[in-house]
Amino acid sequence: MQFKMQLSKPAALLAMAGALLAGSVHASALEQFKSFVATTKAAKGEFTQRQVKSEGSAKSKPTPPSSGTFLFARPGKFIWTYTKPYEQVLQADGEQLFIFDKDLNQVTTKKLGDALGSSPAAILFGSNDLEKSFTLSEAGTRDGLEWLKAVPKAKDSSFEQITIGLRNGLPEAMELKDSFGQTSVLALSKIEKNPALTATSFKFVMPKGADVFKN
Repeated sequence: MQFKMQLSKPAALLAMAGALLAGSVHASALEQFKSFVATTKAAKGEFTQRQVKSEGSAKSKPTPPSSGTFLFARPGKFIWTYTKPYEQVLQADGEQLFIFDKDLNQVTTKKLGDALGSSPAAILFGSNDLEKSFTLSEAGTRDGLEWLKAVPKAKDSSFEQITIGLRNGLPEAMELKDSFGQTSVLALSKIEKNPALTATSFKFVMPKGADVFKN
């Protein structure tokens, strides 16, 4: 017993030193996110999305979760595909945004312009200069993730704030709070950084017979 106790003190000191060392090299959410943005020109993965009830809406029916895939290349090129519970595609080629509703066979187009600026899409798909459009700050640790808060600088933004949860240098979750108190929660998975892309990867092919509306 005495021998074991003599070993316990050095072991405890080593464990403490290890914990301090781990803490010193542990990247904050802001550091992880800036590294992700700087080293990720393109990415693909999967997502699930659900709506969180706002205050005063306890009696409303819960919105079924949706899921799908995403592919993006900075700046301003992406394909965000909902596969469940209904099929819809949001696709941008850097100049125009196309919204395709498969059930209605309807396409809505609009100029991308500065629309990405302070929108949630800018976080993943926009330029590297995020601090031009957002005020970024640490938001603590929760659910095993380091969280970053992004508040749009534009007063006319429809979103109050966006929080991003990161682990091992990758965004795994996003919480989007709009100006009406609604919060959408996104879980990101199977992220692959910088996949091989072609010149036509983001070219939108108009579905045959689709009704087209310009916004």
